[in-house]
Amino acid sequence: MTDEKTPGGPSGQDLVEQLKAAGQLDALFEQIDAGQVELTGDGGFVPALVKAALERGLQAELSSHLGYEKGSEDASKHANSRNGTSPKTVQSEVGPIALDVPRDRAGSFTPRLVPKGQRRLGGLDDMII
Repeated sequence: MTDEKTPGGPSGQDLVEQLKAAGQLDALFEQIDAGQVELTGDGGFVPALVKAALERGLQAELSSHLGYEKGSEDASKHANSRNGTSPKTVQSEVGPIALDVPRDRAGSFTPRLVPKGQRRLGGLDDMII
């Protein structure tokens, strides 16, 4: 079974089955049932997962923009470099998510995943009339 959006890659259901087989999904559900892990809300698992995915994507965009990976020995050969992060809170279907958006020294990095000035993630705008 494959996802139509990523030919040849695992679908969401495939990934869930892999987590089940490894026992990781059961361990997560045990923590949820015991009240140790919240799924939603401030500090919840789902918002944290969305945050991690967005920040990883933003870091990948910056690496592409700069032409080298973070921690690369070739970094000194490039005129532009990483320059920390800036905080940004975006509204999503799972609640507000505080992101650390990476920036570059030249100020020429324009993220596409979460564009400058955007305060709502996709899907939320469609619900607002």
